[in-house]
Amino acid sequence: MNRSRSHFEGGKNIAMKLPPHEFDQTVAFYRDTLSLPPLKQEPEMCGFQFGAVQLWLDRVATVSQAELWLQVDTPDVTVAKEYLEQEEVVRCDEIEPLPEGFEGCWISSPANIVHLISRS
Repeated sequence: MNRSRSHFEGGKNIAMKLPPHEFDQTVAFYRDTLSLPPLKQEPEMCGFQFGAVQLWLDRVATVSQAELWLQVDTPDVTVAKEYLEQEEVVRCDEIEPLPEGFEGCWISSPANIVHLISRS
């Protein structure tokens, strides 16, 4: 089978999904201990500039331990979806709704790391 390749590159966002009992201490670690520049803070989420990327901490009642989610950009999401399907990559779009009109999808790596595929 001839598998056409799609172009991928690391995106600008990393999301850390945290259980409620770890959220405040984790925010304090990045804010107070590491003194990362803040981007936004709300009761259920907080963002920091993390070098060239943005680190988003989300309080999620349905997780029992921290999960790391990564963004991967591609110039053509349709081609990327076809390629990932050919490669038998697991889609997990039900994990979190994407905004209406957003061009992208959720996938999982073999190590169960969630990745947002989005248009660059």
